[in-house]
Amino acid sequence: MNKVFAHAMDALHDVADGATLMLGGFGLCGIPENCIAALVQKGVSGLTCISNNAGVDDFGLGLLLQRRQIKKMMSSYVGENAEFERQLLQGELEVDLIPQGTLATRIQMAGMGIPAFFTPAGYGTEVAQGKEVREFDGKMYLMEMALHADFALVKAWKGDTMGNLVFRKTTRNFSTSMARAGNITIAEVEELVQPGELDPDSIHVPGIYVHRIFEGTNYEKRIERRTVQQ
Repeated sequence: MNKVFAHAMDALHDVADGATLMLGGFGLCGIPENCIAALVQKGVSGLTCISNNAGVDDFGLGLLLQRRQIKKMMSSYVGENAEFERQLLQGELEVDLIPQGTLATRIQMAGMGIPAFFTPAGYGTEVAQGKEVREFDGKMYLMEMALHADFALVKAWKGDTMGNLVFRKTTRNFSTSMARAGNITIAEVEELVQPGELDPDSIHVPGIYVHRIFEGTNYEKRIERRTVQQ
């Protein structure tokens, strides 16, 4: 099975209107820049995007929001994107805000084949509406469902042609779990190498989970909010 594609547009050839996507990243750290640019170029719409956050106004998922390509966002933190706020308040965007730990675990459970789990996070709040509640040892818990996607789009530091992935430091974030939870996982990497060139003990996502891989280009690696000491 040849998993290697020439570029992002090639790898995302069958992402269609209405698809559900998981996109790795935390803020702007480790986001699949080439895949997002390809989605903008393709012009697909009606997307449901599962991501910890929604990028910023002019970068990351903010580019898809600008062009009204996203129908629904399932996120944990969205405070850095004014266009997201505007679309939400105007009723143009459907939003499912999920506690960060719950979001991470729902994705993890999908990759592990576990359909649901119980968590105390969100009990007694709007998060609990419509969800099954059970008591364990005197404490109330919500049942949360595993979270799947048609496509998982992740960005790694290095990968080999078999799909084995190595992430660098905090770029690992949600991506390692998302890579296991997508029906089709597409990985872009900064460096694509041959099998055997990666240290087996350093691999974060085994190639069995990755369906397509390509070497990305022109990474900006922006900083979401630069903080310096006075």
